[in-house]
Amino acid sequence: RVHVRLTGLPTARSRPHAHHPHEPQRSITMSAFMLSAHALHGAVALGARVKSPSMLRRGSGLFARRTTSGARSVVSSGAVATEEKIDIKVPPQDGTVRVRFAPSPTGNLHVGGARTALFNWLYARNLGGKLILRVEDTDQARSTRESEDAMVRDLKWLGLDWDEGPDCGGPYGPYRQSERQAIYKQLAMQLVEEGHAYPCFCTDKELTMMKEEQEAKKLPPKYTGKWATASEEEVDAEMAKGTPFVYRFRVPEGERIEIDDMIRGKVGWDTDTLGDFVLLRSNGLPVYNFCVAVDDATMGITHVLRAEEHLPNTLRQALVYDALKFPRPKFGHMSLILAPDRSKLSKRHGATSVGQFKDQGYLNKTMINYLSLLGWNDGTEQEIYETEELVKVFSTDRINKSPAVFDVVKLNWMNGQHIRLLPEEEQVAMIGAVLVNEGLAASADSDFVKKAVKLCANGIELVEDAAKEVRDILAYDLAGNISDEKMKKVLEDDFGEIADAVIAGFESGELAAAIEANDFKKFVNGIGKTLDRKGKRLFMPVRIALTGRMQGPDVGEVLDLLSSEGVPDSAVGLEARVAALKAESAAWAK
Repeated sequence: RVHVRLTGLPTARSRPHAHHPHEPQRSITMSAFMLSAHALHGAVALGARVKSPSMLRRGSGLFARRTTSGARSVVSSGAVATEEKIDIKVPPQDGTVRVRFAPSPTGNLHVGGARTALFNWLYARNLGGKLILRVEDTDQARSTRESEDAMVRDLKWLGLDWDEGPDCGGPYGPYRQSERQAIYKQLAMQLVEEGHAYPCFCTDKELTMMKEEQEAKKLPPKYTGKWATASEEEVDAEMAKGTPFVYRFRVPEGERIEIDDMIRGKVGWDTDTLGDFVLLRSNGLPVYNFCVAVDDATMGITHVLRAEEHLPNTLRQALVYDALKFPRPKFGHMSLILAPDRSKLSKRHGATSVGQFKDQGYLNKTMINYLSLLGWNDGTEQEIYETEELVKVFSTDRINKSPAVFDVVKLNWMNGQHIRLLPEEEQVAMIGAVLVNEGLAASADSDFVKKAVKLCANGIELVEDAAKEVRDILAYDLAGNISDEKMKKVLEDDFGEIADAVIAGFESGELAAAIEANDFKKFVNGIGKTLDRKGKRLFMPVRIALTGRMQGPDVGEVLDLLSSEGVPDSAVGLEARVAALKAESAAWAK
């Protein structure tokens, strides 16, 4: 008999599927499997060859015998494979919180996945625990290493880090499911030996007919084939013919599986609603729910925080935990993220991946802040958080069960707030890079850029918006804006006398002197005193006369920008503005 040592696991001596979370921790010895031809792939990488006494075992259609070298072999349908021993280590439950983020590398990192990663990260960091990154890449047709690399880049851009994973290693790897095949097969064969699983030779046609018959009778879809109770002779006959088969988990009848969900409270299922489900496919690859349960247990995951769409999977996973005598983790199922129309967030609603938001100019701290508020709050009215603040106040008891709505308008507002909270040197570096890239500056650290950043930072929501804002500041389109109804009302209020005063101030040199002395306000007040104007009747027509529009930054600072070192040739200077103002005088002449 071959044995595998699993360290740190609690023992349960009762009937299959019993769960004893309070039983003391100790090492147990578990039967190794008799490796079938279908379960061979990947075992050699993790195991060491084991010598065992000659034996013969029946019941699963597999036959074991001694090879000439002394190692035991398993014969199935004419194929021979050497059995390997795998030492499966399980982290001891020492009170350390261990959570995981387990993406499938089949596309980009969606905001829903990013929120799941964030909540797990915040929970671990708040409690001094560990975050494990696990890549669930068993979908061979769709999983790519390029997608995995992109997800890792996006997570790191967000500022998230992890303690164990495929890129940094750890004591309980491998951390890619594709590299853990031997572990799954070993534990699957253990379930077969202990009567919790069995080979099933049903064809696709038979399964389809079974499903259609149940649908016609309005019964829940359950496996009702004969292989759950087949005799050894029937199994052996199919094995001998080389008939393709899967391994199914034997679901116990008449039981109720319950969890105390950290977010939803008590949730339970009756096992009679579930049929025997597949553990290993006919190609030897394990199914999702089996992989997840094995991975979470053998990586010592204590808390599983994931989207509510995984809630139905919990029944199958709990059954696997119990059958393998693994302690169940605590579960918490978070609500979905919806679009503003309350439908599931998708590409038709715009950007949905972290990479897209990064490329559009959102700050990583904005994404962390915004995602944290999708289904969680700390009980206050606060909306703007630094990441360090979130780590301190995050707790699962404030996660909301109701769906969260992804509102781009609020995201944009929040990004603008975070831009304004950046240190000045960071604003200059980020916005300066945009201005250089757009041809509005030759150098990101010029005097012009520093002044332009001060003027536009308070009016933008995305860093890329700075280019348009600066272009508007440098332009002078009075001729194009005169037809605006709101501007017409200002022009009709004797705008000509203001225009004449501005022109006269320019021609006398008084305006240029005021700009150079940083005393533009004194120049404007002088006009007001002469013309007996004040407030909006004074400042708005002066703004129109010198900027050509009714909104924008402080007019004095705009004029100072126009005279700064490094201003682009595309800028409309003060002299050209006054000339254009003269050219439009007919529009307000009485």
